[in-house]
Amino acid sequence: MKSKKTKCMILFIATMAIIFSCSGGDMKTDKVTYNVLKNVPDAAWENLSKKKIYFGHQSVGYDILHGIEEIIKENPGIDLKIKEAYRSDEFENGTISHSRIGYNSDPESKLKAFDFYMNAGGAKSLNIALFKYCYVDFNKNTNINKIFQDYTETLKNLKTKFPDTIFIVSTVPLTTIQAGYKATIKRIMGKKLGGVEGNIKRNEFNDKLRNEYGDKQPFFDIAKVESTYPDGTRSTFEDGGNIYHSMVPEYTTDGGHLNSVGGKKVAEQFLLLLANL
Repeated sequence: MKSKKTKCMILFIATMAIIFSCSGGDMKTDKVTYNVLKNVPDAAWENLSKKKIYFGHQSVGYDILHGIEEIIKENPGIDLKIKEAYRSDEFENGTISHSRIGYNSDPESKLKAFDFYMNAGGAKSLNIALFKYCYVDFNKNTNINKIFQDYTETLKNLKTKFPDTIFIVSTVPLTTIQAGYKATIKRIMGKKLGGVEGNIKRNEFNDKLRNEYGDKQPFFDIAKVESTYPDGTRSTFEDGGNIYHSMVPEYTTDGGHLNSVGGKKVAEQFLLLLANL
């Protein structure tokens, strides 16, 4: 009897797996078209080679920087160096200086560290500066309104104090949504998949950034690149009747960090942004 029940349960789960694999998964919408590096004139790269740039980050930042290094190897016309530095006396022309900033899972520490570096002489020595939060800084309990308020106030103060420095706004990276047989079982049981709740918060925060800064100042939309397939369609999921974006699975090996493909995708758009400043 138990064996028969077990077989029936396995058959039921297998059937539901087929059903759910055919519906309710990743949806591709909002086709996006990006510029490519070959369209950048030599004069823009030459101008960038004279700039001092600082990028504060954690581990995903290293993935992006590795992507930049690969692109530079393939494009000798891009005269940029990458070095780990955060003190004003270490910044050099034609260099993306970078460092770890704050602590993961503590977004406030990252904002405060960036503000400190800039006020300690960094901003006066730089042409371009930015930092990014990490996907681990946002979960289902994150108070995005508080983070956004602190961010906008800090950025406003920095722009007022250092009008000659260009501050780039960056969206929060995304993660993939759980897939596989465990995800199918969760759907059957009515449970949320891994990645859903955190990505909802990231999407909501990123939308706030886009609405506030998207067309007003340099904007590095990491999340948009991460959620865009090579054909220009978007990786999305649905929750509560709303559509949100998630990372393209092919751009990562662990669901959050960028692999070589994803790293180069994001790096290319970062370089294009820098070249157009």
